[in-house]
Amino acid sequence: MQMINRILIMSILLLFSLQLSAKPLNKNNADSVEILTEQSAIALALEGNPNLAQMQARYEALKNIPSQVGTLADPILSLGAVSFPTDSFERNQEGMTQLQIGFSQALPFPGKLSLKAEAAEFEAKAAYFDVAEMRLLLAKNISHKWWQMFYLDRAIVTVDKNQALLRQFIEVAETKYTTGKGLQQDVLLAQLELSKLIDKKIQINALRDEQLIRLNILMNIAPRSLITLPEEINLLSRKVLPEQQLYQLANKFRPVLKKHKQLVLAAKSKLDLAEREYFPDFIVGVTYGDRTGQNSPLMAGERADLFSIKLGIKLPLYAGTKQSYKVKQRIGEQFKSKYAYRDEMNQVRADIASSLTKYSRSTEQLSLFTTGILPQARQTVQSMLAGYQVSEVDFLNLVRSQVTLFNYELQYWQAVSQSNQALASLQASIGKESIYE
Repeated sequence: MQMINRILIMSILLLFSLQLSAKPLNKNNADSVEILTEQSAIALALEGNPNLAQMQARYEALKNIPSQVGTLADPILSLGAVSFPTDSFERNQEGMTQLQIGFSQALPFPGKLSLKAEAAEFEAKAAYFDVAEMRLLLAKNISHKWWQMFYLDRAIVTVDKNQALLRQFIEVAETKYTTGKGLQQDVLLAQLELSKLIDKKIQINALRDEQLIRLNILMNIAPRSLITLPEEINLLSRKVLPEQQLYQLANKFRPVLKKHKQLVLAAKSKLDLAEREYFPDFIVGVTYGDRTGQNSPLMAGERADLFSIKLGIKLPLYAGTKQSYKVKQRIGEQFKSKYAYRDEMNQVRADIASSLTKYSRSTEQLSLFTTGILPQARQTVQSMLAGYQVSEVDFLNLVRSQVTLFNYELQYWQAVSQSNQALASLQASIGKESIYE
């Protein structure tokens, strides 16, 4: 019986000496994506996400506006029958009876049309940067959910490994109990911890299913399409650029900041246009009148056709209650655009600082787990196992040391996930991928 105990204990020690492997759930289905890397997930989302597509369509619509508002209003063609006598309606009875054809064109004060087109052009460019910003945020969200699923896969592997260990603990405890060298409570304790791990796996699987649905929706595929993440990835620790340099890059590359700059320029153009509304617009028209019949004996011959030209001027008589208030409105909108730009800049800088803090914390945790906590926790469990074999350590402390190791392993993979999520957030905050020294 002692030989059996020794074999079981050595088996557990050997299992603990193995490195923690990264083995994902192996789900094969007709709807499965073969191996979904982070970059392939981002590519799928950028290609098929409907929210991004509708923003692109909005930009395509807005970029057609400048040409419209910068073009003269359509001219007016007029037809008329003038001065027909009501007793006969004959064209040759009265000298002023005529059929008229006219043409008139509205002419805004010089500069108004160009300012309208300029403002619309700035707004179209702002819509373009909205699309670019949406691409960044979509890529960030995909990365966050991908790394969260990666963590959950590693957590499931860790749970499975610990379940196997606890089952071996139960066998050892039962063997010692049947030989009179152990306690029944040790067996019950191990069974309780095993039940806790089973419950933990149920919770993790539920979380993974939820993340799977959200990720699939962002990639515009069926919500419950099964995906498999890579079994191994290169966990590289890269040094990020200094914070002040990241601020400068964000000011240069971040689409949302470029968008607000365009809106500031659009507000300025609209203010200039409002100030030009004090100047009148014009309407120019020409009319040709066709007459028939003979002139009076004093003016022998056929009646001549008539030609008219006219100029209309739109007078800003109500400038005190109309144009002046329009100028005040545009001034307020210009200040609004400037303050919105400053507020967005502050938010971008706050996001950069927050992501840097999270990345720094996660990388420090990873270093500590890799070089200190995990090796020490594994050694502790091995020492506890050796002590339990010779009855120098009680079973409760052995189980506690194993539970502690399990929790540290989960925290390690969570730190891996969080560090990469922080990098994804940082890249989105800057607007480009080159954030490393």
